[in-house]
Amino acid sequence: MNDVPEPTLDLLALLLGKRTAKRVYRGSLTDLYLDETLPEDVKMRLQATRELVQRWMLEDMRQQPVLANPRTVREYLSLHYAGQEREIFSCLFVDNRHRLIEMAEMFAGTIDGASVHPREVVKRALHHNAGGVIFGHPHPSGQCEPSRADEFLTQTLKSALSLVDVRVLDHMVVSGSTCTSFAER
Repeated sequence: MNDVPEPTLDLLALLLGKRTAKRVYRGSLTDLYLDETLPEDVKMRLQATRELVQRWMLEDMRQQPVLANPRTVREYLSLHYAGQEREIFSCLFVDNRHRLIEMAEMFAGTIDGASVHPREVVKRALHHNAGGVIFGHPHPSGQCEPSRADEFLTQTLKSALSLVDVRVLDHMVVSGSTCTSFAER
């Protein structure tokens, strides 16, 4: 296994034991997490690890302004949506200092779309007294390029939220480990 990065294998060995780590790891952590043939105890340890990392990232976003390190948001969304087979539209509601209040999966759809209702997004933003919001959703198709529907939705939500003084800070489309940011375009 010359192509396996040793540090990754060493970390997996701490979680799973060296023999199990060598047996199950084939060079892709995403593939490993999605492997349905893994023994149940291995799946549970991997899921627990993934959940801990996600919670750590959310905690970090609650303490520091998310715009101070947009990479954290990208990495969080990439990890959160890894292996997702359908579109899920999420909102990261932030306060006026851009610290995370809540990450909410608002709408779920099919492999190529989700119905997003601006009224519900506005209601949740007002509930949290949010100063801003970042949208995120996966493209299970593998295409990380935002669609025209994504662009139209972003403009619609921006208009609706501006009426209640909530800023749309970004919209991120995730596919695999790639993340496209509307704000960076």
